[in-house]
Amino acid sequence: MNIMDDITKSDPEVANALDLELKRAQEGVEMIASENFVSKAVLQAMGTVLTNKYSEGYPGHRYYGGNEIIDITENLAIERAKKLFDAPHANVQSHAGSQANMQAYFSILNPGDTILGLSLDAGGHLTHGSPVNFSGKMYKIVPYGVDPKTGIINMDEVRALAQKHRPKLVLSGFSAYPRTLDFAKFREIAQEVDAYHMADIAHIAGLCATGVHQNPMPYCDIVTTTTHKTLRGPRGAMILCQEEDRLKEKYFPDEKKNLAKRIDFSVFPGTQGGPLDHVIAAKAVAFGEDLKPDFKTYNEQIVKNARVLAQTLMDNGAKLMSDGTDNHLMLVDVWETAKVSGKEAELALDEAHIYTNKNMVPFVGGELPLDSRGKKVGTPFNPRGIRLGTPALTTRGLKEPEMEIVGKAIVKVLNNFSDKGALEQVKNEIMELCKRFPLYEGLGILR
Repeated sequence: MNIMDDITKSDPEVANALDLELKRAQEGVEMIASENFVSKAVLQAMGTVLTNKYSEGYPGHRYYGGNEIIDITENLAIERAKKLFDAPHANVQSHAGSQANMQAYFSILNPGDTILGLSLDAGGHLTHGSPVNFSGKMYKIVPYGVDPKTGIINMDEVRALAQKHRPKLVLSGFSAYPRTLDFAKFREIAQEVDAYHMADIAHIAGLCATGVHQNPMPYCDIVTTTTHKTLRGPRGAMILCQEEDRLKEKYFPDEKKNLAKRIDFSVFPGTQGGPLDHVIAAKAVAFGEDLKPDFKTYNEQIVKNARVLAQTLMDNGAKLMSDGTDNHLMLVDVWETAKVSGKEAELALDEAHIYTNKNMVPFVGGELPLDSRGKKVGTPFNPRGIRLGTPALTTRGLKEPEMEIVGKAIVKVLNNFSDKGALEQVKNEIMELCKRFPLYEGLGILR
């Protein structure tokens, strides 16, 4: 077989699956807050000969020969990332957000050290201290939550917990929190207890890079982020940090490496081998796109769309955590809204070509109720909420009027989740809407 054989000839089964996935995306509204659509240029960069190269190490210091071209693309990604966030140092090799968080922890923490982070049920991420994750197994986790009445992080509580437990790391960031973060206040609290401050901005990186949300870089020792989501790049991650370690004399008096070098060492050889050079090249392409003026306009529209969607949902009877959103996402308590579980809601919305994800919501106490299938509602696998986001729809070109259409369709599905006729009607409406906003025209493999 010739190495340049078309995939339609060499593997028609995979080619068919690729086409089906494209069709699914084209004919539905993608509302999973952690997903987005990359440009064709980013897709092209990922599907290149760079996937063939091994390049352990860093530009100018590789363990393999023949990396002079790889150095070009990685240096472009590094310099563009630094410019995006006004960061002194950037490592663009992390394979994923979870790995980036692990690598950041390893550079400043020892097993058993204390981390103060947002709890999972209040919107934190698995790597922020879940007991089933490496973070919860390796470190002592002190969780902070959100105010039961407002659904917003209480910074006085964060300060009190920090003063009581004296963590080595104060962690800001989230996976499902619909409001802004005060990075300056987190930094102030961290300084009071001689802790590092790290922000995980995986979800809001695009907003932070464009000033739509506060940029954490001036207030953090370390910032981690994925490169997809609101940055609209390939699946991957990166770590930004200060060059020098302000707490070095307290915690690392004998360490010769500065913070930036410790981060790099934690990535390679600490936790990864060869980087994914084709993905790093795609990161460079995406960061180049992110530096253009229209990327700020795009992120502003993400937030405008989210606010209109949230208001539409509430106006039509949906219960939202914190009664709205300041960023790209929102949490809907679907059990409170329509006595449907998050799992049932996700499946019903899937049938209507509205793609979401079930999600925990805070403050579920007492005896857990049963859904229509007899399953307990309020568990991680069958929570009482769903998470919605607007980045992918905004990429596709939908704006405020379309958010009202989508919001009403979501509530209709929730209120009629077991009515196949109603779901079919909504699906047809959504497919008609999608025709007005073509996605990846001409990209099909078999069609």
